[in-house]
Amino acid sequence: DRQTYCRSMADTQRITYRLSFADGARHEMAVELDARTLALRNRPPVEPPEWTELGCEQCSNCPLKEDQHPYCPLALSLVDLVKLCKDVASYEEMEVEVETPERTTRASTTVQRGVASLMGLVIATSGCPHTTFFRPMARFHLPLASEEETIYRATSTYLLAQYFRRRRGAIFDFDLQGLVDAYQRIHVVNTHVAKRLWQAVTKDSSLNALILLDLFSKAMPDTIEDSLEEIRYLFEPFLESQTTLPG
Repeated sequence: DRQTYCRSMADTQRITYRLSFADGARHEMAVELDARTLALRNRPPVEPPEWTELGCEQCSNCPLKEDQHPYCPLALSLVDLVKLCKDVASYEEMEVEVETPERTTRASTTVQRGVASLMGLVIATSGCPHTTFFRPMARFHLPLASEEETIYRATSTYLLAQYFRRRRGAIFDFDLQGLVDAYQRIHVVNTHVAKRLWQAVTKDSSLNALILLDLFSKAMPDTIEDSLEEIRYLFEPFLESQTTLPG
């Protein structure tokens, strides 16, 4: 009934990507998230393709077992996206419109960047055990984020998580080692997912979008300190003027 439908919508956060390709084709993909857990709510395919089976190029660091999880949750979450752009070349231009509960963003970009932005959102919320760290970033999704923006958001998310761990009395880490570890795990995941996608795509847009994401995850552990130094200037006025928090 309508009351149940309204309650269901209130429990769901929707982020909609509208993609307009150079050949005039237009596609829309709505990402439905549980408003509290940020888990992906989109229905899985009725007949999942073989490349989504857990045993197909299973990640070397995957903790899931085939008897409990016959399909890879991350791969399942990518099926619709792969179908949408499997015949499109990554270098082609496209128009992207992204509607979130707070705002609508429009941009001209390449298929590779547009798909990478959508893919990053889907992967973060897919249910893969190695991507749960990224779910808070999905709540405040920033389409087509630059490398600098991603570094800022990922570091801020990690440090805020450590604040909550400290409040809970759990072990916490302000040296960012856990963030480095998280990106190293994601690099392993991306490598194996790329092997799955080789079986699914005709052209290279999905695969190159994943490679774009992986380039950052691969570089992040080695460059995080240098990257943070590059944005240190943003905090200089505060660091120079206050040695203690204002009372």
